[in-house]
Amino acid sequence: MIDNGFGNGTRRRFTRFAAVSLIIAWVFTASALRAEENDSWVKLLEGNDLSKHWTTKGNWSMSDDGVVTLEPRPGERGWSRFDAYLWSKKEYKDFEIEFDYKVQRAGNSGFYFHVGDKSSPVAKGIEVQIYDSYGKGTDKKLTDHDSGGIIPGVPPTRNAAKPAGQWNHFHIICKGGNLTVKLNRQVVNELGLDNPKTRSRPDSGYIGFQDHSLPLALRKIRIREL
Repeated sequence: MIDNGFGNGTRRRFTRFAAVSLIIAWVFTASALRAEENDSWVKLLEGNDLSKHWTTKGNWSMSDDGVVTLEPRPGERGWSRFDAYLWSKKEYKDFEIEFDYKVQRAGNSGFYFHVGDKSSPVAKGIEVQIYDSYGKGTDKKLTDHDSGGIIPGVPPTRNAAKPAGQWNHFHIICKGGNLTVKLNRQVVNELGLDNPKTRSRPDSGYIGFQDHSLPLALRKIRIREL
């Protein structure tokens, strides 16, 4: 046997060194990817300043603890006061958004996207419904007006809403003409936007939250373009 000076002990040390190097490289790469992902998110309530990313004539206010509250003013009724909605200043096409919402009993609102005309969002946009759907009997059919439904015309596949007065979490991804809606970590809707019910709608536009003349609270709104 030829002794090349590369004995078993040396080989073991080299193997351990190589393994440690691979782990360090993986950790570094993963950290870099996480940092890049975090940098791509925009916090739409940053600094508790509602005017930085949003515009509205409605009675929306921002608290010091980062909660946006809608309290309808006396005499405000219905949902067709479109300038009272909370509208983004920027337009989006492919995006990922996360936010928490809280409604009262019988609460009703909605998250709008791809709104081409803010004066006509129902006809020129798409809505993900926000509603007090908790407790709806299993014998009752879900509709597009239950939380996580897509208006027009696409009901959620399950009722994942929490009771009124509790925070709910939406995670919505719109990419390449496909929409995924997660409510409280459960997928409740998946839709190709070329669906007959939505294909006539714009493929980009503003995002916003509906003023349905009912109290609503929002927090932790963040978005990133995809």
